[in-house]
Amino acid sequence: MLAGHYATALVAYQKYPKSSLLYFLIASQLQDLLWFTFHYLGLEQTGPSDVFDTTLSNMAVNMLYSHDLIPLTAWLIIVFLCGKLLFKETKIGLVGVALVLGHFILDFFSGHPHHIFGLDTGNIGLGLYASNVFLAIGIEAVATVGILWYFFTQESKNGVQRTFKNKASIIGLFIFGIVFMLSIATTSFRELLSIPEFDLGFNSNVPTLILTYVGMILYLNYFVPKFKIRNK
Repeated sequence: MLAGHYATALVAYQKYPKSSLLYFLIASQLQDLLWFTFHYLGLEQTGPSDVFDTTLSNMAVNMLYSHDLIPLTAWLIIVFLCGKLLFKETKIGLVGVALVLGHFILDFFSGHPHHIFGLDTGNIGLGLYASNVFLAIGIEAVATVGILWYFFTQESKNGVQRTFKNKASIIGLFIFGIVFMLSIATTSFRELLSIPEFDLGFNSNVPTLILTYVGMILYLNYFVPKFKIRNK
């Protein structure tokens, strides 16, 4: 799941605006950010290597340390401590924990298969990216719309005012996330656009994913805090 995780961070920031949206965004996508780190450490190699050959259904990675259940305990503790120490408030750390757990739960329904600890242990998740990728994207779309609906409804109740352009900028990013996933569900860009084989350095899979994730984090961190409180 991509867009759905970011949507949970918006709700967390809404409840605790005196903390940091950046902290919540990172917590919501912590497992995926760890995945990219472990890829470069040689622990979670990701294929295909060329982004133009990649689809959601053919992407292969054993997310042993970033996503499996047992290592998740360590990430929960680290996120809690970071939130508590950075913001001097236990509740912030607990919200960070909830976002990391939320990532795991959302991936259960829409994502790659995860395990207790390793491929030879029990599966945790439906693994719909491999078995029914369009159902997985449909689940993510419904979850994202529901979370964003709640977010904007609560803002209206709390007297938050946003310009049309600001709302469109936020919603547009989530639409991009869903459309992007649909575009690479089962057909690679190489097949779709008849792209020839080449290697210019920028078409590697994981670096492209990192740019996408970091770009979305910075984008939301810029646009989401731009609102006004209506005088009551």
